[in-house]
Amino acid sequence: MEKIQHSFVDAYIFNEAKKGNYESGDSYHTVLTDDYFICSVADGLGNGPVARESSQVIPQILEKFHHETIDELMKRFNDLMVQKRGAAVAIFKVDFKKKTLEYSCVGNIRFYLYRKGTDEMIYPLPVMGYLSGRPQKLRTQLYTYVEDDLFLIHSDGVELRNPKAMMRQAGIPERLYYDILRSIQTGDDATFIAGSLLK
Repeated sequence: MEKIQHSFVDAYIFNEAKKGNYESGDSYHTVLTDDYFICSVADGLGNGPVARESSQVIPQILEKFHHETIDELMKRFNDLMVQKRGAAVAIFKVDFKKKTLEYSCVGNIRFYLYRKGTDEMIYPLPVMGYLSGRPQKLRTQLYTYVEDDLFLIHSDGVELRNPKAMMRQAGIPERLYYDILRSIQTGDDATFIAGSLLK
């Protein structure tokens, strides 16, 4: 487990390769500054080293270009997928000053934002397909958040029957992390990040 603990964000990260593989085809990367938090998860097509090569585009880009917009970053991800297997990619950016969360996804990565005060669940629908270097339509969505909103992002190696009930019951990200860990059976590459937006 990797932890991110900051005055604005509290998050817990799980990443595991498919049984029998040394390398996970999933990759994730986070960037934390005084002004914003960026989190991205990529699921390379297939598994093992070939899938890993595609998903590793994400940290390569974010380390250098995290100051850019979500759309610009997604375009960079896509451009680097040329002659690779391709990957499903989701990315979100939390702006601490504006209290906004901007999200974009192509492929089968799931994201949930649960508002404890109103018992409301935000679940943005992804664009179907995957990033492959071909021209790609994006659907970037902008939300506001309030203190203590819970978020969860996961690859398709994590199957959850009722994420809203799990998030409601857990209340805090550390408990959500362990609840998911107990419930999942990971026969595939699996990544999930459970977190809370603190203020």
